[in-house]
Amino acid sequence: MRVAFYAPMKSPNHSVPSGDRLMARLLIRALELAGYEVDVASEFRTYAATPEAAAALEPAIRAELERLRWKWKSAPRPELWFCYHPYYKSPDPFGPAISAEFAIPYFTAEASYAAKRDRTGWAAIQKPVGEAIMRAAVNISFTKRDRAGLAAAFPDARLAHLKPFIDTALFEAASPTPDPHRLMTVAMMRAGDKMESYAMLAKALRLIEDRPWTLAVIGDGPMRQEVQALFAGLSNRVEWLGERNAVEIAELLGRGGIYVWPGCGEAYGLAYLEAQAAGLPVVAQETAGVPAVVEAEVTGLLTPDGDVAAYASAVAALLDDRERRDAMGQAARRFVLEERSLAMAARVLDGILQDNTATGVT
Repeated sequence: MRVAFYAPMKSPNHSVPSGDRLMARLLIRALELAGYEVDVASEFRTYAATPEAAAALEPAIRAELERLRWKWKSAPRPELWFCYHPYYKSPDPFGPAISAEFAIPYFTAEASYAAKRDRTGWAAIQKPVGEAIMRAAVNISFTKRDRAGLAAAFPDARLAHLKPFIDTALFEAASPTPDPHRLMTVAMMRAGDKMESYAMLAKALRLIEDRPWTLAVIGDGPMRQEVQALFAGLSNRVEWLGERNAVEIAELLGRGGIYVWPGCGEAYGLAYLEAQAAGLPVVAQETAGVPAVVEAEVTGLLTPDGDVAAYASAVAALLDDRERRDAMGQAARRFVLEERSLAMAARVLDGILQDNTATGVT
């Protein structure tokens, strides 16, 4: 089956790495592993920071839609449209129209709808997102939280669940050699939730300076200097490793002891799964979508949202208890390799698509 794949917020071919780009690429690989022929339908980015910016995109959107129509007049048409992460700032203006014209099923993954945004000038832009969710053959959610949100907004929408996953190949072949006192973090350095997490982590580590820890930070970004300033006075214990590729990250994680990232506002966080696959227990907040990727008290410790002291105490608890750290690290590795692999996701995703294309719903 030919699948037209579209990610309106950020194309899987975008030059800037992010969790969104990674998940888009993982979904494509899962589809291909399940036997689908996947084509990135469009590189057009509909992301807009303001309603005014969104409105300004309309002429270009109409031109891109016409290009897609002409493209498939001569080329083999898609048999299914798959949209990843449509929401009020990045709607999908192409898939619903194409799927209706070609009589093919329309699917979404990680779609969201925020009714409160309708009161802040986004109503006209967000309306098509709701319409797309309602007409979709199925909307695939990655977390129970997101699925509950869609169900509340659209009780009649068709929903399915796919747990967050990663490609575990690099980790399956590795043999971790953990340093129990080496804390690890992998995150971009940018404003917003990422900066908030870095700030919380720095505060927490200052509370446990008496413990024998070091911190290795993998990542870079426009706020590198600001992030480093947060850790002023701890510089002799922090190693800044910069941006690394996937192979390097897997190798570096395998030499760590505990993965520390508060996760402020995290949708779920694929980095948590990568860390666990490398044998690291996680210390994070019990917030947003984090519980979807960390099994509390089994593969890591989850602390109350915003409680810096509790977070510091959890990190200290694993630093102080080597046996507990090792047991959680082993459980974390089993959890990801056995339950959150690309192969597992491909089977689940194929089942969802087969079940919902067979109904003929478009």
